[in-house]
Amino acid sequence: MIPEGPAGIGQGGRAALTALAFAATSLIIYTLFSSGFGRPRPAPVEGPVMVGAPVAEATLGVVSDDLWLTYLPAGLERSDGGSVKPKGSWARFGDARRFVEAQVEPAADWVSYTRKAALLDARPVTVRGRPAVVGRHPNGGREIVWMERAGTGAWIRVSDSLGGELVAIAASVKSPVGD
Repeated sequence: MIPEGPAGIGQGGRAALTALAFAATSLIIYTLFSSGFGRPRPAPVEGPVMVGAPVAEATLGVVSDDLWLTYLPAGLERSDGGSVKPKGSWARFGDARRFVEAQVEPAADWVSYTRKAALLDARPVTVRGRPAVVGRHPNGGREIVWMERAGTGAWIRVSDSLGGELVAIAASVKSPVGD
């Protein structure tokens, strides 16, 4: 026989308290998950938002057969024909003062690929969930370097005037494999 304890609650009472505790815990967990607690909030939009306002045309920048940019700052057009090299493909958009350069190339592994980048003031970031480094390019401008997939590295370099657009351009990269 099981002792009833000081309050005289029997086995049925303990079962009822257990069920009540389980229900309360379930309700708390459901409330937390449905409230959005811990999810990042969208950035507030500054200034007036016009509903039905015309949307600027998206610029598509093709770097190679399997890598393209779905966002380029306004006014940039392909300035070099680019090339398909034995060791990768690259493209340049813009002119000497305002440009975006992108390249996709073979890369053995992340460590050796980042050593090759030689960025100044490099710091780790992520590009579409992949590890990356961003910093100043030795010849000017800003550059971001990442592994697009196993065996393939990619980088984007922008002029100083487009430094604020670098992350948006890198985030717009599309690739049929690995996305």
